Amino acid sequence: MLPPFRLELGARLGDGRQWMSWIHIDDYVAQVRWMLRDAGIFGVFNMTTPHPVTNAEFAHALAQTLIVRASSFAPTFLLRLVLGERASLLLEGQSVLPRQLQAHHARFRYPELFSALRSVLA
Repeated sequence: MLPPFRLELGARLGDGRQWMSWIHIDDYVAQVRWMLRDAGIFGVFNMTTPHPVTNAEFAHALAQTLIVRASSFAPTFLLRLVLGERASLLLEGQSVLPRQLQAHHARFRYPELFSALRSVLA
């Protein structure tokens, strides 16, 4: 998403209500290192923060972080026309939560999107 936003061509996709789960690279690495060190850790872990956002929220946060204008939206019909069936990868979301990480009291250095984006794009 970064190149179009840097050119001020970024936008929310479709209606923007699709959920996006995300995690900062530093938090991802810290969680993997913790799992590798602790022999008692096993099972399936969702490597996301506890705060998924909608595509519209993500687009807004990215535009604000880059200090650029975002276009209003990329219409669903246009995405489907250009990308065909692959458009569903962008237009359908999923709110994934890190229940296993939370059950093990995992800490996130960047639990909020704005701080994560500022860290990566500073």
